Amino acid sequence: MPGTDGRGSRADRRGQQWKAAPRGRTSNVQDDIEGSRLRADARRNRAHILAAADAVFAEEGVGVPVDEVARRAGVGVGTLYRHFPTKEKLFEAVIVTHLERLVDEARSLANADDPGGALFDFLRLMAKEATSKRDLVDALSGAGINIKDVASERKAELEEAAGALLRRAQQAGSVRTDVSLADLIGLVMGTCVAVEGEPGDCSRTRMIDIVCAGLRTASAPA
Repeated sequence: MPGTDGRGSRADRRGQQWKAAPRGRTSNVQDDIEGSRLRADARRNRAHILAAADAVFAEEGVGVPVDEVARRAGVGVGTLYRHFPTKEKLFEAVIVTHLERLVDEARSLANADDPGGALFDFLRLMAKEATSKRDLVDALSGAGINIKDVASERKAELEEAAGALLRRAQQAGSVRTDVSLADLIGLVMGTCVAVEGEPGDCSRTRMIDIVCAGLRTASAPA
């Protein structure tokens, strides 16, 4: 018959090709969907592990077995080790996560209506974080891990974000202009060390409030 060559008409062959093509595309789409689900599951598991580790280390110290972290996170120990091959790597990740949160908080305060208040709020948060995570930093140091190397990138981001808060507060006339970022960090860290050394006599909150009062200009509201 006209238009045939023993394999059916050209229209028939195009129809067969059209029918065959979606199967390959559907398979690729299904693979992509499955891969996305696996990646999403992995991200959730990692987030759960980090949250559990943060809570467990704060409650029971860094000597707690990783089995307890896995149990609290609702994952198997094998899943924990796939994300963090050693306990030190888990320590590192917790510290880096806290630095990331501090960076995010500093950036979120960058356009606050009260630049001085934004800086002081950030200093209080930084002091709280530094005090609560000191045991993790000590554990990393005891394991021969230099926290400055581990968190150098995040530390640089934090200094940049905190420096922006300081400059804005100074430009607004809320904070003394003779204060540098190094002064600021030194004051906060010194307060944390003092509180750790004399926990019964020192209040971190009260001492940071005193630091903030000393940073204010004479004309800035208390």
